Amino acid sequence: MPDKTDPISHLGQSSFFTRLSQTIARYAGKPATSFIALSVVIVWALSGPLFGFNDTWQLVINTSTTIITFLMVFVIQNSQNRDTAAMQIKLDELLSKVEGAREELMDLEELDEEKLAAIRDEYERRARRARDKPECDMPGISSGRIDDAEAARE
Repeated sequence: MPDKTDPISHLGQSSFFTRLSQTIARYAGKPATSFIALSVVIVWALSGPLFGFNDTWQLVINTSTTIITFLMVFVIQNSQNRDTAAMQIKLDELLSKVEGAREELMDLEELDEEKLAAIRDEYERRARRARDKPECDMPGISSGRIDDAEAARE
């Protein structure tokens, strides 16, 4: 019997919406799906003379594309949310296991933009200080500027 206090013990289970969203996203991203969509548009365009290019003919493609676009927004957003959450969990796991890692950085995605900007600024300062050290072995990088040798080549 799975341990209900351990969230990892239920990893194989997913909701109907999650499975449906994954399936739609997987097929929507295939070249064959793009070809089918292009074919539908071509058939629709070629059928214009048959229907006299009337309002109903135009309404069919407008309504179809609007509905598909509307639904795909939710599928794509759900897929991105899952991917982002999974990546955050994996990064948090790495931070928790690496000796000397700052575990207080594990939930940065929950912070406001201003706090994230302050932390990013601090890491940029640290990176500049590291690049300014004589032992920096990254050619062409010195405090965010092009080295004199590279500038002379241009």
